[in-house]
Amino acid sequence: MKLFTGNAHPELAEKVANQLGVELGKMMTTKFADGEIRLMIDESARGNEIFLIQPTCFPTNDNLMELFIMLDAFRRASARRITVVMPYYGYARQDKKVKPREPITARLIADIIQNCGADRVLSIDLHAQQIQGFFNIPVDHLYGGPILGRYFVEKGLREDKDVVVVSPDVAGVGRAKSLSDMLECQFVVIAKRRPEPNKVEVVEIVGDFVGKKCVMIDDMIDTGGSIINGAQALMDRGAREVIACCTHPVFSRNAPQNLQDSCISEVVTLDTIPIGPEKQFEKLTILPAAPLIANAIRRIHLNESVSALFNDWK
Repeated sequence: MKLFTGNAHPELAEKVANQLGVELGKMMTTKFADGEIRLMIDESARGNEIFLIQPTCFPTNDNLMELFIMLDAFRRASARRITVVMPYYGYARQDKKVKPREPITARLIADIIQNCGADRVLSIDLHAQQIQGFFNIPVDHLYGGPILGRYFVEKGLREDKDVVVVSPDVAGVGRAKSLSDMLECQFVVIAKRRPEPNKVEVVEIVGDFVGKKCVMIDDMIDTGGSIINGAQALMDRGAREVIACCTHPVFSRNAPQNLQDSCISEVVTLDTIPIGPEKQFEKLTILPAAPLIANAIRRIHLNESVSALFNDWK
């Protein structure tokens, strides 16, 4: 087994390697004068099981292209099996046609990854469950919810009877239900509509949340508009406190400052995406994803069950 990483999130790859007790493989990645990616594997890959760690976050197009080139290089280097470890799956939000003449980019990326030579994919909290079906190769779908849940249990939220879990939209009900089971509390659903991308309007809030501490959970926070508007609606209608949590801290545009200035008391996230100093703020709590990824890689390598990692996530 050998681990390699592109330039998307080398810090995470280093942490995963440390968890597994192995060294990251040697690979050179530079650019030609015109900006094209130049890549060279600096050690033998013949007959090895290769894991490529590369979340397809910003700059998404560069990171995806680097992943495709890595796949081609290892396929031509006679690797026995290549697993793409994508903690964050980019281009996932267009997973179906909503309007005429729209692409399905989540399927397009899946097709390219397969055609480039991937034998398996490992990802965390896909934006839409059906993305697994876009692949004709095995997809190991990990959940960040148990990491978030254990953090809240350690903070005593399971014993607090005035806690409710909130789904910021109908699509996230399953995720909210699983977290509410871990915290042994009820869950609430926000019904909203999107007049256009990155804009949201709260229509109704279903469930009992008045006077309670609300834990909003989502797969990602991008501009923060959805989470902030939902939190403000909860507070305006009688919630005592709102905590936000997610798996993927995309934090586009002014999201860090907007989250810091919002009514949200704490934002909890995993480090599936690099969180540079410019994206960190006082209310932010970062939990490590490396132990989960390393455990999954170890189980894949040893042909053991990956779903056994989530026995406490219903």
